[in-house]
Amino acid sequence: MGLLDRVKQNQTVPPGAVGNGPTTATLPGAPQYTPQAAIPVAQPAAPAAPPSTASLSQRAAATGGEVTPAFTAAKVQIHAKLIEKFADEIDSSNKAGVREKIVELAEEYFRSTAMTMTKNDKERLVESVLDDVLGLGPLEALLADPNITEIMANHPKQIYVEKSGEPILSSVTFESERQMRQVIDRIVSLVGRRVDESTPICDARLKDGSRVNVVIPPIALKGPALTIRKFSKEKWGPADIVNRFRSSSPEIMTFLRSCVRARLNILVSGGTGSGKTTLLNILSTFIPENERLITCEDAAELQLQQPHWIQLESRPPNVEGKGAVPIRELVKSCLRMRPDRIIVGECRGGEALDMLQAMNTGHDGSMSTLHANNPRECLVRLETLVLQAGQDLPSRAIRETIGSAIHLIVQQSRLRGGVRRIVSVAEVTGMSKDGEVMTQELFTFKQVGVSPEGKAVGYHSANGVLPMRMEHLRAEGEEIAESLFAQVRQPSPDKLY
Repeated sequence: MGLLDRVKQNQTVPPGAVGNGPTTATLPGAPQYTPQAAIPVAQPAAPAAPPSTASLSQRAAATGGEVTPAFTAAKVQIHAKLIEKFADEIDSSNKAGVREKIVELAEEYFRSTAMTMTKNDKERLVESVLDDVLGLGPLEALLADPNITEIMANHPKQIYVEKSGEPILSSVTFESERQMRQVIDRIVSLVGRRVDESTPICDARLKDGSRVNVVIPPIALKGPALTIRKFSKEKWGPADIVNRFRSSSPEIMTFLRSCVRARLNILVSGGTGSGKTTLLNILSTFIPENERLITCEDAAELQLQQPHWIQLESRPPNVEGKGAVPIRELVKSCLRMRPDRIIVGECRGGEALDMLQAMNTGHDGSMSTLHANNPRECLVRLETLVLQAGQDLPSRAIRETIGSAIHLIVQQSRLRGGVRRIVSVAEVTGMSKDGEVMTQELFTFKQVGVSPEGKAVGYHSANGVLPMRMEHLRAEGEEIAESLFAQVRQPSPDKLY
């Protein structure tokens, strides 16, 4: 039995670690979104918090610390000695104890080989071995960097990271394909999944909820490919995307708060990496705590704040091809669990039909996300997904179901330079005589140019149209001033964002 197998036996997922995602809260001193609160005024972006102190190995890896042949040889020998002497004693929960054993073996190696190494290099060597034994090897340094939002390993010798919305080639690499496969196996095994030649594609998550996608040969021709979308350890709330990131205007966020509290069904639409899940997490903070919520996801990412919350996760088939539990089965099951609201992490197939039926049968206020480029395409794609349910429904029946079930579409986009903005808020108003689902755009983001840093700049504005459901909002106790929907003039260049 190898070291990896022994470590797996000792590893346990701590309670509450499953499905951790970016929790939501407002910044200290930021305006609170309560029913009585006034519309918050957008403030200048807050300065970024200073990065946490990283270990010597993390700082060295982040700056491209030199890895000489002697360093690599020492690491291999110390790792081998650790397996030989202490394989039965390694406890993943006792990191300090494992580190002491590595330090002891390192000193023994230096004495026997008469090798000299600086204190910083010795620390880096010990941390590197420790990361291989208990962590994710060279990825630990990248995961510890708060400025990195995505890690993209195209193959063992090429790793890109995303910083400030831009991909950058990292100096960090895996030592070999075998090391990368060991890290991949460790990640997928923690969530009870597997990846091999028979199932070369796998979705998983880290303990902090970060999303992981793995593709290995024979599908990946250049070697294993690993993508990790990190979830920020910082807790974000409505005030953050209004005041700090400027992804939304105060008027849009105030309107969305009222829609959530008035139990309108909301669909968050956007492309890959546009921030749909983060926005869904933030919208969920407006749900009253006394409601029973059930979430259905492929890989658990949502992190709600309400105490009355049940989290369901789909399951892939086992080695024999049995035991699969798709999202559609989860949605059907949760209908029998007396939910007040159902939140589907993402609609990708036939579960769209079950979600729409749930919205039409007493589960108002439900939410989901969908991949689409704009609200109109969102409705077309939703219709296509319903057809995948295999019920052979006529097109008009599907559109009538969509027109009555979906009340609001929030379009989130990743614009030039990596900035993320809510670019449209559209209300579904029903069916036309021609059988088309009709919408009206209430808010939009108007891009007017690009900053010297190459980032899209513009401003949010209402379109001067009152929501069709204005009376419903007021009947639910949500007092919204009509001035919220007044068009605004283009601000001066220094006030664009």
